[in-house]
Amino acid sequence: MPVDVAPGTVTVYTDVVCAWSTVALHRFYAARSRLGLDDDLRADLRLFFLEDVNRFAIPQRMLDAEIPVVGQLEPGLGMSPWQQEPDAWPVTALPADEAVHAAKQQSLAAAEQLDMALRLAFFRDSRCISMLHEVVDVARGCDLVDADGIAAALDDGRARGAMMADYRVHRDDVQGSPHFFLADGSAVHNPGITMHADEDGGYPVVDSDDPSVYEDLVRRAAAAAAPSSTGRTDR
Repeated sequence: MPVDVAPGTVTVYTDVVCAWSTVALHRFYAARSRLGLDDDLRADLRLFFLEDVNRFAIPQRMLDAEIPVVGQLEPGLGMSPWQQEPDAWPVTALPADEAVHAAKQQSLAAAEQLDMALRLAFFRDSRCISMLHEVVDVARGCDLVDADGIAAALDDGRARGAMMADYRVHRDDVQGSPHFFLADGSAVHNPGITMHADEDGGYPVVDSDDPSVYEDLVRRAAAAAAPSSTGRTDR
C-alpha cells in the first residue's frame, strides 16, 4: 500500500527518540520558515517505532555515543548525553509517540510543536519521557496543544490504534527514521546526510552533511502538496 500524503503536507516517518530525525525536522521547519511556507506546508508525523524494529529499548550507551556526533550538526538544539541517573532513563518512547499522535487529532501544528518539545525534553533536558506526567507536563508548555486533551487521550488510548496500524502497514516501506514522503511520489531518508558505522565501536561517522537540501525539499513538497485551489490548508 503506498504511503498517502494529504494536500498541504509532507509525511514523515519518525520516532521521538531518534536524534537524526530531531535534526532533520528542525532543519525542515527552519527551511519552511525561511521560504515563508509555514501556512502552506505541514509535517504529517507518523511513527517508525524504533524499539519494535530493533526488538530492544534504545540503550543509553548507544545514544550517549551518538549524541556528540548528531548534536554537532545543529549545536543550537543543545543536545547532550544523558545527564540524570541511569535508572531515570526512559525505557520506552511509546507514551511520547502516542502523545504526538493524540496532538495530531487536535491539529498538525500542535503535533509538530509537541513532537519537538518532547525531543528537546529528552535530548536536551534529560527528562524521562516514558512517564505520563512528564509527557503531559511537556504538553502544558506548548501553546498550541490542549494538554488536558493529551492526558485524556493517553488515558483512554484513542490515538494508539491508528498510530500502530499505520506503522504496521508501512513498516517495510520506510527505510529508517526520518523518512520523508512527498505528494509527487518521491521520498528521501535522512536528507542531506551520508554516514557509516565506525568499524571498531560501531558508532556513527558522518561522511557528508548538506543542510541546504532542505530548501529544495520544502519547495518540492509545497509544490507537490499544494491543493488545486489557493488558500491555507487545514491546520
